[in-house]
Amino acid sequence: MDFGLIGETLDHSYSAEIHQRLRGYDYRLCPMPPEALPAFFAARDFRGINVTIPYKRAVMLYCDALDETARRIGSVNTVIRQPDGRLTGYNTDLAGFRTMLSAAGISLAGRRVMILGSGGTAQTAKAAAADAGAAKVTVVSRGGEVNYETCAERCPDTEVILNTTPVGMFPRSDARPLDLSAFPCCGAVADAIYHPLRTRLLQQAEELGMRCAGGLRMLTAQAKAAGDLFTGAPQPDERAEAVYRSLRGELTNWVLIGMPGCGKSTVGAALAWRSGRPFVDLDELAEERAGMPAAELIRQEGEGAFRDLEEALIREVGARTGQVIATGGGAVLREGNVFALRQNGKLLWIRRELRHLAREGRPLSSGDEALARMAERRVPLYERAADGSVEHGEDWDGLANAAWDWFTAESERKGDGT
Repeated sequence: MDFGLIGETLDHSYSAEIHQRLRGYDYRLCPMPPEALPAFFAARDFRGINVTIPYKRAVMLYCDALDETARRIGSVNTVIRQPDGRLTGYNTDLAGFRTMLSAAGISLAGRRVMILGSGGTAQTAKAAAADAGAAKVTVVSRGGEVNYETCAERCPDTEVILNTTPVGMFPRSDARPLDLSAFPCCGAVADAIYHPLRTRLLQQAEELGMRCAGGLRMLTAQAKAAGDLFTGAPQPDERAEAVYRSLRGELTNWVLIGMPGCGKSTVGAALAWRSGRPFVDLDELAEERAGMPAAELIRQEGEGAFRDLEEALIREVGARTGQVIATGGGAVLREGNVFALRQNGKLLWIRRELRHLAREGRPLSSGDEALARMAERRVPLYERAADGSVEHGEDWDGLANAAWDWFTAESERKGDGT
């Protein structure tokens, strides 16, 4: 092969898509177990490869030479076969890491920095912190001097946290390496994970008002740097930024939330038709899985049974990307549902006056009094969960256009990496 990526598991990788958009060359994903590395490098049947978890240190043994950055960091994520057959190892992660931080406005200069993890990407983060002139750098690892049980007590004045571990990565995206509320001085968090787009750690950082940076921009920027080495023809940084923004926009789910009968399904279908995205109506999917209308499921087994089914479906659907999703009115009642929807999605709240809400076939909101109680409980949850909102003014075309404008504007926004 010409170019590709090696790693232990690559089901979550966007690298092939990114390199195709950047350069247009053939780029293959090559998952392999550790015992396959010696034969792979002995064959040298490639022009250039990228390396990901957990081989960024292991591949150094197979390189005939290392560039200065890779040698200093002690981590290789790009290997080039030279014309004479020798293998040279490079580190393009450092360029990607710096781009991720810069785009989010996160400075390490003079800051007290905590790095989570001790692998190859952690070494890159340490180099970035040192180069930027960080005041203090603490590495947290399970068996280290500072571990996850003691880090809050040992480093209460931490100002920036950099996650280089896979904790929170798909498919175990409901995990986070630590609780940010234990670090009152922290004002910024960067997470090298790119799938999901917004990890549980980053979502908590957003809630606490911290600056956030996600790993997709780092991945794209390092791919651009690797492509420069592969081809010997450097591209401008603006090319990587354009690819990042287009890919992020395409991957981000468009999620509609709001009271029952506010128009989520109608607007969602219109958005899906206009955008060409697949449409998922979670209420319809729940009825399909249950084999009966939601009202009948609630009547037979109670609301709790419906909520359990809804939660399972949201976890399943929210892990996918590039969809339009219309949620049920009660999707925000469980905190885990909101996380699952936000991990790859932007949430738009459709606001509509109670008197205009559709009620037919909705056993939980069939009366004025029940509807008012429901709104009192749920409206604060919609406000907290939503990334934005639009008002339903009884003009369906206008509502669909407003939703379209909001989602497309979000896709174009430079953003902060999340």
